[in-house]
Amino acid sequence: MFPTPLALLNLTHDRKKFATSVAGVAFAVLLMFLFNGFKNALYDSQTQLLTELNGEIVIINRLKENMFVPRSFARRRLYQAQAFEGVEGAYAIYTSEARWKNPETRKTRPVRVIAYNPADPVLLLPDVLAHREDLTMPNTALIDSRARAELGPREAGVITELADREIRIVGTFSLGTDFAAGNGNLIMSDQNFLRFFANRGPEEAERSFSTADIGLLHTAPDTDIHALVTTLRENLPQDVLILPRDGREGFIMRERLYWEQNTNIGFVFSLLTAMGFVVGIILVYQILYTDVADHWSEYATLKAIGYTNRYLMGVVIQEAIILSVFGFIPGFLISRIFYNLGATVTGLVFKMTIERVVNLYILTFVMCLVSGLIAVRKVQRTDPAEVFGL
Repeated sequence: MFPTPLALLNLTHDRKKFATSVAGVAFAVLLMFLFNGFKNALYDSQTQLLTELNGEIVIINRLKENMFVPRSFARRRLYQAQAFEGVEGAYAIYTSEARWKNPETRKTRPVRVIAYNPADPVLLLPDVLAHREDLTMPNTALIDSRARAELGPREAGVITELADREIRIVGTFSLGTDFAAGNGNLIMSDQNFLRFFANRGPEEAERSFSTADIGLLHTAPDTDIHALVTTLRENLPQDVLILPRDGREGFIMRERLYWEQNTNIGFVFSLLTAMGFVVGIILVYQILYTDVADHWSEYATLKAIGYTNRYLMGVVIQEAIILSVFGFIPGFLISRIFYNLGATVTGLVFKMTIERVVNLYILTFVMCLVSGLIAVRKVQRTDPAEVFGL
């Protein structure tokens, strides 16, 4: 014989009320998913380009606080680094911001331009590799298909202006936006980069092949990356910063930590997530308190026939756990829809990893558990004599 699932029956005997209760928990879960999702999307978007770079070591100007600060370094540092054992390739990457003219509305918006020698395997995105030959043509570029709609048509064949110079789009690729590329990205060859940005006027420094914004080193298989980084740091001049791309002390983590520690994004969205958590506690408490009030006489009867407060407390806690499971599932599914919608509209990266899902369920479980512990006090105060008028 199995014990009677009193907690489950208490919740489900009135199906409309149960559905309303689940909806309340799902709403709190949805709030936490959305706030946490936007926070992670903003951070993940800052590093999405870096994760696509085909190299294990990054070289930047020592004064460059983050990837998008316009500080270049002497390109000869790449040639010097290439002489060390284990380095198979050294690639120069150029970045700049420029005004893009919407070919339909004629309005201009800033975009980020990424440039390198198309013959260098800097980005291994299939769409980029497929258009390497096209990028060698003068005044051509690829446009990010996930760029914001305000840029206008994002397709091959578009002819418009970039930095007051005619440009022709020869293909697309998929990357997404971030703080530096709020509207979208363009990829062009280093030769075209000089055509557009070699001399942009007295207010901006001239660009040439003597400098680079980012240096990328591709190493031989089985190379000890950290040992090579140490060797390069000891032998190259101190005007550059040399970092492994990955790892706790790598370039990608450095970039993420910069945005976490120097912006209010984390604080704001963490605060909003905490508010969602508090809202959930209040909602679940009201649900459980109402359930206890509706079944007060039943709880009093159980106490009168010998059931202890510990047993009754267990029933309420079980109800809280059941609500955490049944409320989390629809909240999770609806959040996935909003994540996909957010990625489409904003171009940001919305990742719903297993770790993040598990962490938010734990938060949901704690939320419901706290509510249950507060609501259970009414059960513990139940006096059978008062209920039955004795």
